[in-house]
Amino acid sequence: MRFRFVLVTIVLFAVAAFPQSQLPSAKVAPEKLKQYSDLAVDWMQQYLRINTTNPPGNEEQAALWYKKILDAEGIENQIFPYAPHRANIWARIKGSGAKRPVILLNHMDVVSSDPKRWRVPPFSAQILDGAIYGRGAQDMKGEGLAQLVTMVMLQREKPQLDRDIIFLATPDEEVDGTGTDWMIANKRDLLGNAEFLITEGGENLLEKGKVKYVGVDVAEKSTFWLKVTAVSKPGHGSHPLVDSAPNHLIAALNKIIHYQTDLKLTPVVAEYMRVMAQFESPERAAMFRDFSRRMNDPGFKEKIAADDINPQVRNTISLTMLGGSGQTNVIPGEAWANLDVRLLPGEDPSAFLQKLKALVNDPKVTIEPQNKDFRTSNSSPTNTELFDVFKRVAAQDFGGAPVAPSLTSGYTENQRFRSIGVASYGFSPYAVTEEESSTEHGDNERIRVEEVRRGYRVYYDVLTTLAGKQK
Repeated sequence: MRFRFVLVTIVLFAVAAFPQSQLPSAKVAPEKLKQYSDLAVDWMQQYLRINTTNPPGNEEQAALWYKKILDAEGIENQIFPYAPHRANIWARIKGSGAKRPVILLNHMDVVSSDPKRWRVPPFSAQILDGAIYGRGAQDMKGEGLAQLVTMVMLQREKPQLDRDIIFLATPDEEVDGTGTDWMIANKRDLLGNAEFLITEGGENLLEKGKVKYVGVDVAEKSTFWLKVTAVSKPGHGSHPLVDSAPNHLIAALNKIIHYQTDLKLTPVVAEYMRVMAQFESPERAAMFRDFSRRMNDPGFKEKIAADDINPQVRNTISLTMLGGSGQTNVIPGEAWANLDVRLLPGEDPSAFLQKLKALVNDPKVTIEPQNKDFRTSNSSPTNTELFDVFKRVAAQDFGGAPVAPSLTSGYTENQRFRSIGVASYGFSPYAVTEEESSTEHGDNERIRVEEVRRGYRVYYDVLTTLAGKQK
């Protein structure tokens, strides 16, 4: 599950700061690169046609699709079913072992879609106007495809590697994360004491044909989902009840959705504002430079709610689901709503919950956490060999675009792997426009064919630069 994010701090660097020798993919014969590119487009369409909407997921069919290709290429792999129609798939290309492994992580499930709102069926993988349409094209079958082609390329080209390259595709990322949890609990040895992990989370913004920046996810907010339930006397719809459960629920939700949480400027976002002010309009630059002083101004707090920076400077609440009666003429005895709450690093979920309960202040309304457990925000350092490789590859594959560490407003499986000591990063091999990025979890999700044809090369460059014997 990906999202819009803010750049925490921008690491500008001159292209001249890195060796200007060709990156590894440029040394592969053009006819071979065309073959890999053709495979990428073909496999992308095949993959997008596998319906892994979660719930229920049915990701095992995607794992079997992966396995068929990995088997044909002679790449070591195993499938691990752990529930009906749900399975992880793991694969590995061995290195010398001189350095610890790197994991390529992707999830096979996708969110739901409404075919009536799409130009083409969500699982048709049709090509229109130079783009492949399909649920998961952005989140995250596109990246899983690039990782797969990279594994095939490594197997065929046989560069000398000092690290094992581990491919891991998991189910259920969009709901409970049971696939990753199962692997960590039951097959930790196959993760090889990995040093690094790369998965979704970054974004490379394309403006006017040029990549503006390369975003790398290094930290994220914590998910704290809540259920609001109102209970009262049921009745017939023809006889209105002022004290009905739906009325109590609506009154509570009205308070919640108009509640402006406090603005909080974390050090990383403060650094982002300091660096980015020079690139903003005069009005926005002034706001960035004076943010701390203006945070307690009620008018300013309301203004920020409509700004892109909003999720980075406050705990957020989104009303996402509602439920009540199954019939129009029945007043239900219970009505409910779900809230998607995202907390900034360092926030106490219990204290936040108590604030909401005090705000609603209604004995007929309860607010309870949905999370089985609360996962505290975590982060990965930027002074690592892999982060340096991102900068080196960006210098050539993305035209010298600056690399920007980011604090994401949503969740990825990075959070689970960071907690077991793996430096984990969200990085995308694709350049996307703002419009294309907005289709993630939305209508008409798509990826440009030209990006599918080149994305795997970016991954290949990252991995062979990181793990290759010759840097």
